[in-house]
Amino acid sequence: MTTTTFPLGRLVATPNAMAKILHQEILVALQRHASGDWGEMNEFDWSENDLSLKEGFRLFSVYRSERGIKFWIITEADRRMTTVLLPEDY
Repeated sequence: MTTTTFPLGRLVATPNAMAKILHQEILVALQRHASGDWGEMNEFDWSENDLSLKEGFRLFSVYRSERGIKFWIITEADRRMTTVLLPEDY
């Protein structure tokens, strides 16, 4: 069982992300995100997310699907919503 470190709130995804990323891959990435595994972030950005988690700021993770498609997960600072999207959807 994965431990979550913060609430995800309402889960939403862009139509583009839903069309290009398998549902199961999104679920796995959401579990990683909620447990503080920020994915493909450099050391500086990883540290920034750790600080944002402590301070209550927005959280941003980067993952890649099995087909190599990069996608993002963003949880808003108030933790009311988490969005799955592709970089071009931003």
